[in-house]
Amino acid sequence: MARGNPVRPLFEIVLYQPEIPPNTGNVIRLCANTGCRLHLVRPLGFSLTDRQLQRARLDYGELAEVVQHLDWRACRDHFADRRIFAITTRGEIRYDQARYREGDVFLLGAETRGLPDTVVSQFLPERRLRVPMREANRSLNLSNAAAVVLYEAWRQLDFPGGS
Repeated sequence: MARGNPVRPLFEIVLYQPEIPPNTGNVIRLCANTGCRLHLVRPLGFSLTDRQLQRARLDYGELAEVVQHLDWRACRDHFADRRIFAITTRGEIRYDQARYREGDVFLLGAETRGLPDTVVSQFLPERRLRVPMREANRSLNLSNAAAVVLYEAWRQLDFPGGS
């Protein structure tokens, strides 16, 4: 995976203990295509050499920077001076109602369980975002939710760097 990108990315995506390799591979592609950096909070439910991950990311792995963090505390400390938004079904603000700015960070939980209450409770209500869906449903696909929120944030800034 790419390393040493000297340019601060427009946005950062954090996957908290991801479990399904193809989802992470898809988010790697998303980051490569939007100029974002991906952060993974351990433990991961797979190896970064997993075939399904490699297949989903295609040849975009070299175009996206991926940073691993030992745990949530290390990741949170890494972003101590940044605005972090938790994307959660328990969010109080619809993702398109937030006003984003360069440097914002988007945190998404594990596919089968989302973000734990101990993590969500660390965020002010205005930093807990939700993506609307039908009431009877539990969740969106992780990489789809990341894309929806990221593209709204990028749109608000008029897609700098995009063509």
